[in-house]
Amino acid sequence: MRLTEILSRDCIKVPLEASTKQEAILELADVLASKAGLSDPDELKQAVWQREQTRTTGIGHGVAIPHGKCKGIDRLLMAIGIPAQPLEFGAIDGKPVELIILLGSPVDQTGPHIQALATVSRLLTDESTRESIKAAKSADDVYQIIAESEAKAAV
Repeated sequence: MRLTEILSRDCIKVPLEASTKQEAILELADVLASKAGLSDPDELKQAVWQREQTRTTGIGHGVAIPHGKCKGIDRLLMAIGIPAQPLEFGAIDGKPVELIILLGSPVDQTGPHIQALATVSRLLTDESTRESIKAAKSADDVYQIIAESEAKAAV
């Protein structure tokens, strides 16, 4: 799976306006809902926030991958946000989050959902790529970094 197949530039927000974890999740869910034409953005917000309440998606190294499944989604969707200031996210390493990748998927598509989480994790394992994305100043920069990383990995 290539992330550029499920991510569009208009689903990347640099910087996020949010100043809390919940605001960031809701803001990215709104971006995703408006760009993907979801009829019920609140369903996605509730699914992602409810999942976040069970266990933090702050995976460490300044990264969080909030995600959720809901009936109103017909395909795997992805949004990325870089907060203006690092956010407290309850991350497993105790550090604030500087990069948030939100995934939304249909209730009945567990395979692609898990595959996307694994692909994001693999991409961000590379410290140089991770730090470049966190330092990006625009949506185009974020998209380009991901596209170049995927192109290198395919060689």
